[in-house]
Amino acid sequence: MGTSGRILAIDPGDKRLGLALSDSTGTIANPLKVLQHVSRQEDAEAIAQLAADHNVVTIVVGQAINWDGEVSFQGRKAARLAGAIRAKTEIPVKLWNEYGSTQAAQDARLAMGVSRDRRGGHLDEVAATVILQNYLESQLQQE
Repeated sequence: MGTSGRILAIDPGDKRLGLALSDSTGTIANPLKVLQHVSRQEDAEAIAQLAADHNVVTIVVGQAINWDGEVSFQGRKAARLAGAIRAKTEIPVKLWNEYGSTQAAQDARLAMGVSRDRRGGHLDEVAATVILQNYLESQLQQE
């Protein structure tokens, strides 16, 4: 049955934040948009507003965890972003291991037949979609 309600996922980066949104049944992930990074507070406000606009029930922030299970430098930045988002909204914010999401996004582009010269662009919203789909599938397995 899946979770009821939309879920927003964020792939945080230094310059851009990729966003993906699930359908209302919480089973299918779709790219939403890319936000240009401004500051942690302004990014958090923009994310909280988008979540409210789309009636989101959960926000998932991708967190980089190294192969050995340690939280990376980028992962600690993701945790701080999640904290800033929590301060701006009542919607639950969860951290989710994003290990391999960029590689999976590149593989997905390849599988979709995106031409080599168009493949080099930003993967932010595709990576966010991979993070969200992984999260949704894990939730379905728990039911």
